[in-house]
Amino acid sequence: MTVYSQHANRGKTQILATYQGPDGVVSKTVTSLGDSRLAVPIVDALNRVSAFATVPVSIHDRREQRVDYYPHKHLAALTDAAARAALLTGAHSLWYEYVCLRLHQALGDLESALVALPDTVSRAIRAELELEENELRMALDDFSGASSEDEPEIERRWEFGHPFVKYDDGMDTMSDETREQLDHRETGFTPEEREKAAADLRVLVTAHAQGGGMWASLDDPGREIFAEPYDSDGFYLTVQAPEPGDDDASWEIEIGHWEPDDPDEEYGDHSSATGSPVIGCALPVAPSADEIAHLLQSVDEKPLLLAEWAEAPVGAVLAGTTMVVTKRYDS
Repeated sequence: MTVYSQHANRGKTQILATYQGPDGVVSKTVTSLGDSRLAVPIVDALNRVSAFATVPVSIHDRREQRVDYYPHKHLAALTDAAARAALLTGAHSLWYEYVCLRLHQALGDLESALVALPDTVSRAIRAELELEENELRMALDDFSGASSEDEPEIERRWEFGHPFVKYDDGMDTMSDETREQLDHRETGFTPEEREKAAADLRVLVTAHAQGGGMWASLDDPGREIFAEPYDSDGFYLTVQAPEPGDDDASWEIEIGHWEPDDPDEEYGDHSSATGSPVIGCALPVAPSADEIAHLLQSVDEKPLLLAEWAEAPVGAVLAGTTMVVTKRYDS
């Protein structure tokens, strides 16, 4: 329920916390740094932490034709390092687990940004997280009618449906479209299938964060990564998770190629093109996030690997990987 920013003042850079107070919008200094470049990752991580913590408790869970609330369990992770592991478990809903994973990543990024900074700065940032968690918990108690009369006045105002946060994390994590997409994906899942889908989502999202580069997209965070590096000569890569409930389905690595719709046009000078799969690798066991990240990093560093891999026959191992070609679509 707070938006963070940086502000130059008397030769230093202040990190500011801005929130809705009893008398309107208030900005207060969290800490100061001598180098503005050190403030950038801290401000970015704090904004993501604030948003990922606040948005789930500020909207309704509308899955399955009902109206409910999302859990509050993630709030403990703001101040309790031991509680952060719980952000990577659970299967409440795909969207909620997605946000918890993003919160885990944001807290990790914040810790990394603080490593080389003085203890005074680290203590100030941790005190800010404690204040944010405490104020949000008190606001939620007040909202639910669980607060007592002798509790202190809430300094940071919170309103259900209108959280005061920076929504844009660069991945549309908190958008209605993403939430609805994931809600639709889990429609009809059994609890076991939802748990499996949540685990697969964590693999895809973590792999994308580790090795996605500029050219990989996570259009469907619960289903697929699409990578089309620059100068790949029209080749692209997809990593697809299996559909829960389909016992015969497996993780699939697929390499495809764009072909100009006009046969008289050359690729690169074409007006439109259609993508078609060339080879597929059905994986016998689920890959780890590190394995997928390595695959993405490899094609990011050497885009023409995709063209090389696309020539591999059935039964061949893709060079530099352990993945075996199980299908050629042109045979």
